[in-house]
Amino acid sequence: MSDDDKNDQQTPPSEDVGAHPTGAPWRNFYGRFKGKSLRDSQEEYLEQDLAALSPGKVTWEENPDRVNLDLEGLFGKRDVWLEIGFGGGEHMVHQAATYPDVGIIGCEPYINGVAMLLGKIRAAGVENVAVHPGDVRHMFDVLTDASISRAFLLYPDPWPKRRHHRRRFVTPEHLAPLSRVLKPGAIFRVATDIPDYVRQTLKEVPKQGFTLLNPDPDTWQNEWDDWISTRYEQKAYREGRKPHYLTFQRNEK
Repeated sequence: MSDDDKNDQQTPPSEDVGAHPTGAPWRNFYGRFKGKSLRDSQEEYLEQDLAALSPGKVTWEENPDRVNLDLEGLFGKRDVWLEIGFGGGEHMVHQAATYPDVGIIGCEPYINGVAMLLGKIRAAGVENVAVHPGDVRHMFDVLTDASISRAFLLYPDPWPKRRHHRRRFVTPEHLAPLSRVLKPGAIFRVATDIPDYVRQTLKEVPKQGFTLLNPDPDTWQNEWDDWISTRYEQKAYREGRKPHYLTFQRNEK
């Protein structure tokens, strides 16, 4: 989830995030699944478009045996990219339109963000996308090893309080399965406006088999060539924070 202004709320255990009779592991989820009321048009997007954009059976309820997704059946022979917490969907749709020969899966548990993305998909007319409205950890369960060519983590929840740093994405709980599903040589992009998130990212990501491709701190505020500024980045600028753009590569071995 990419909304940094809902960073101190914990969702109570539910079947989507906790243990249940299917044998799903206990996974705490911190944040919200839904915010303010959706507009009628957004409800329409969810009702009419979401099911058709599903990447397959991802949740434990749908797939208790954790059968791997058929990415070739979903996208053909295309490389597949993964966006972790797509927020309002600006970046994901931009990437899909810029790279029509790539398939992009987006994961986002915040349903308001999912609805915003669906509206942007309609407007842009992109077809090389799939949407999972849930926790990316469930997606990791059903992706085969070395199946993803690129991953994005853009303005993740900062969890600024020190006691909450273990909730950040850049911890072994998330990074180890991400490393497993990325192909050798795959690119992992991280954007954040929080200096301490940069610190933790630089400390934890290399431990999971990644090399930082832009080690010079003077380059960390250089946008990627195909970047589009998101609503969360604009908020950072308004509040006087500077974005950082870190590029990692999955090691060959």
